[in-house]
Amino acid sequence: MVNDDGTMKAESHGTAQAERPGAATGKVKGRPRGRPRSFDRETALEKALLAFWQHGYEATSVSDLTRVMDIGAPSLYAAFGDKRSLFEEVVQVYGATYGSFIDRALAEEPTARAAVERVLREAAAAYTEPGHPHGCLVVHAAANCSTPEVEQSLRDRRNADIAAFESRIRADVAAGALPPVTDAAALARHTGAMIQGMSQQARDGASREELEAVAEIAMSIWPRTGTHTG
Repeated sequence: MVNDDGTMKAESHGTAQAERPGAATGKVKGRPRGRPRSFDRETALEKALLAFWQHGYEATSVSDLTRVMDIGAPSLYAAFGDKRSLFEEVVQVYGATYGSFIDRALAEEPTARAAVERVLREAAAAYTEPGHPHGCLVVHAAANCSTPEVEQSLRDRRNADIAAFESRIRADVAAGALPPVTDAAALARHTGAMIQGMSQQARDGASREELEAVAEIAMSIWPRTGTHTG
């Protein structure tokens, strides 16, 4: 700032500095422009998981996701990629949390029979538990899915569970815990059918007790050998 005669105004520089934030430290803070709203990624991911679980992959739109996650579309794409990438991450989280009871039972139980009995019992509880959608996300999200890659990914996950059951059953046959004539592939697929059917029954309103009764009947067909009862 200058006077009319061209000389500097003595107080203008100091006054201007005093009015600017950070003048005392020599650091001037500007107003942030265009900064995206921050959000908790894990909380947003959990909300997306529940949306996909409730409505399935196809019926859950990006606008649905941004609404329930309480973020804008640019933030969603920046943090998670596109809808398909977000869903893939959701399925991984589901498998490590709500759906982890299958892997735990297979890892912790001494026999295939004991593992499957535990899986069916825990499925009856997990699929009807209050506080989240009923049934299994991996089963329900595939309903009416017209995206081949997503449909195949979910199919692969379901088939991987069946393959894991079959592997444990074959190991028990080899160890003598199940009769040598046991059809491991059919018994494993029967287990998969029970899990998937219980998921749909839960969404249709079946109670935990009703599904536990179904699980008990399913286990009654399992063959036994000698003193090996699982």
